[in-house]
Amino acid sequence: MIEVEVKGYADDSIFEKVREEFELIRKEYHEDTYYQHPCRDFAETDEALRIRVRRFDGHFEAFLTYKGPKLDSVSKTREEIEVPINDPDEHARILEALGFTEVLTVEKVREKYYVEKGITLTLDEVEGLGKFVEAEALTDDREKVPALVEKLKSLLESLGVRRFERRSYLELLLGRGQDEAS
Repeated sequence: MIEVEVKGYADDSIFEKVREEFELIRKEYHEDTYYQHPCRDFAETDEALRIRVRRFDGHFEAFLTYKGPKLDSVSKTREEIEVPINDPDEHARILEALGFTEVLTVEKVREKYYVEKGITLTLDEVEGLGKFVEAEALTDDREKVPALVEKLKSLLESLGVRRFERRSYLELLLGRGQDEAS
């Protein structure tokens, strides 16, 4: 599956506009622990491997996720492979036994909103970074990606987003690619 995602910097007015105009799906708490491959540098290959622990409404879910390199120069669109796991601590032990090393844990509060079938908005408050808004769609057809990117970007612009960000929260927290900021 291809995750088409456009992210922008947000402030209180953008958060309020989203809360007023769209239907809240749920509020979630995320702990995303990223791992480095023992034989290749994910920072150079633009890949990511993480264990996400998500808590909402008294529930707990965990996922092992691989994200491939970004597919275009505008958005954060990439192939994503995600599988549910029941015991994130034991999965972490397996990764570490195989030589993977923990890089960093990104913590955030996420509010997820329904826009239309196949499109969601998220309001993220990321510890150490601040507020962001993301528009996301999923597709299995690479030819649909450019049109979806434009649609998502227009949606964010209509909410008042003026500054977009392609780097992941992990990249931002690690301080990489400062010259890419737009």
